[in-house]
Amino acid sequence: MSRATRATIHLAALRENLRRVRDLVPRAKVMAVVKADGYGHGLERVARELSAADAFGVASIADGQRIRATGLSNRVVVLSGIDEPDDLAQMRRLELESVVHHESQLAWIEADAPPPGARPLRVWLKADTGMHRLGFAGDRIAEVRERLLALPGVDPRIVLMTHFANSDVFDDPISMLQVDRFEGAARDLPGERSLANSAAVLGFPRSHADWVRVGGLLYGISVVAGRSGADFGFHPAMTLSTRLIAINRVARGERVGYAGAWECPEDMDVGVAAIGYGDGYPRHAPAGTPVLLRGRNAPVIGRVSMDLVTLDLRGHPDAAVGDVVLLWGPALPVERVAESAGTIGYELVCGMTRRVDFMEDHTPLR
Repeated sequence: MSRATRATIHLAALRENLRRVRDLVPRAKVMAVVKADGYGHGLERVARELSAADAFGVASIADGQRIRATGLSNRVVVLSGIDEPDDLAQMRRLELESVVHHESQLAWIEADAPPPGARPLRVWLKADTGMHRLGFAGDRIAEVRERLLALPGVDPRIVLMTHFANSDVFDDPISMLQVDRFEGAARDLPGERSLANSAAVLGFPRSHADWVRVGGLLYGISVVAGRSGADFGFHPAMTLSTRLIAINRVARGERVGYAGAWECPEDMDVGVAAIGYGDGYPRHAPAGTPVLLRGRNAPVIGRVSMDLVTLDLRGHPDAAVGDVVLLWGPALPVERVAESAGTIGYELVCGMTRRVDFMEDHTPLR
């Protein structure tokens, strides 16, 4: 019999979330970011449901290869670009596009000798406007762009881009400073622009430009502190659930779980659910992290172990072995669980392991 832990992917939510993004950015093209195996939802599954996007954003050539294997012909952008000179042949063969953010990549492209008739490489030139992770300094963008345009193996339709460091804080001036820096670097240069990520789509309309690069919102997840994706009109695309496999009566003063980290304040029922950090549930989720049983909270108690979590069933006199336990989903936003665990929803949905049983829900949204 298979383990009870299950991630259900709501396909209609993915499609509706893309439609919602388009409503927010009516004049911009949408790059659907599907890295990290489609934010843990399954790359091929997500790409098929989001095939109406103008492009996909991925983290590696291998991701692009998986998308091409599905038969999809959408534009695919490798967001960290090439890692070595030999990548260029693969990029051209798969018709992938490359972000260029470093002098080493520029040198490899300049030294490349594509075969006659090879498709020119489409490039997204990245400016560092304050993230200080990847990208050329703003005062170099015009020069680097000219060097790329001089190469016959590079498509002249170069997109200029940058990445925000703090766009999830809507009143933080850093993002507007980055917009100003980007506009200064790109001033008088032709070509499309791309600045906005998911948070900037919500909080900084000035940054929408020609392209938005959207990840979390497509999966119904917000990174804005204290807000869920649903608060912005988006639908969670994943439900994580399992079942109760035991209910034990534990006496007052007895301790539950490894290291006896939680003490029973009274005689009480303790539920045991078949999920743990071996499935991707956060080990650092503290006592009190919300879990739903029959639609009501049954919080985590004790330490999360590899295969199991223990739950406070004092509010559930009707609980029974076999009951469905909801870890997150439409009724319990993953952002609430993440906040309790001291992380973000992105990490939780990306962290599902191979022993979780994935299922597709084809039900239309109500």
